[in-house]
Amino acid sequence: MTQTARSVESMGKTPTMRASGPPRDGSGVGGMALRMLESVAPVPWQAAAGSTTCAHRQLQVAAQRSKPLYTPQQRARRDSSRWTLVQGVLAPIQFVVFLVSVVLVLRYLATGTGYGLATASVLAKTAILYLIMVTGAIWEKVVFDKWLFAEAFFWEDVFSMLVLGLHTAYLAAVLFHVGSPQEQMALALAAYATYVINAGQFIWKLRMARLEARQPAANTNFSAGFSEDRRQGAVSAMGAGR
Repeated sequence: MTQTARSVESMGKTPTMRASGPPRDGSGVGGMALRMLESVAPVPWQAAAGSTTCAHRQLQVAAQRSKPLYTPQQRARRDSSRWTLVQGVLAPIQFVVFLVSVVLVLRYLATGTGYGLATASVLAKTAILYLIMVTGAIWEKVVFDKWLFAEAFFWEDVFSMLVLGLHTAYLAAVLFHVGSPQEQMALALAAYATYVINAGQFIWKLRMARLEARQPAANTNFSAGFSEDRRQGAVSAMGAGR
């Protein structure tokens, strides 16, 4: 009699459990069927929302990795400034003087002759460096409204201070007869090594600026298309909710 009552009570609870639907954690036959259905035919609004979120994250990462060097206003000031031309002329002149000076310094260290020419070449290189630093500061003021350490060229300017310091140290060593001629030339080579690194920094930034100038329309079209896809994805999700 007791066993019959338990069976009846169990049968009475079964409809209630079925009426509650499949468990929310996706277990059970109902959850398995729902997962199988979604694997065959994914819910369209979920796919739209997922792809939009993924594209949004990719856009954020791209923006963080490649922050524009110039705003449109800064780019316009750069292109119209005469100091841009001055920098463009002085930079290759400095590099040519650097190449000649390296040859003369190495020749002196190798042979012990030509100290006067080597010293004159390093002094000429130092003078051009001072000139390009002064005109570069003016250029940054015109373009970025900062004399030095503008955000776009902050680390390049920081390293330029090291370059300037080593060149100045060589100048002081020559003027005040500090160290032997060989030590002075070694100091000049150390200054030149930092100059090469600093020049590489600026060349890299120049390349980035050129790439940015070639792709403004593509970036604008991508951003506009992304905004439209995001709007359509949101509309689809809202329609699914209704």
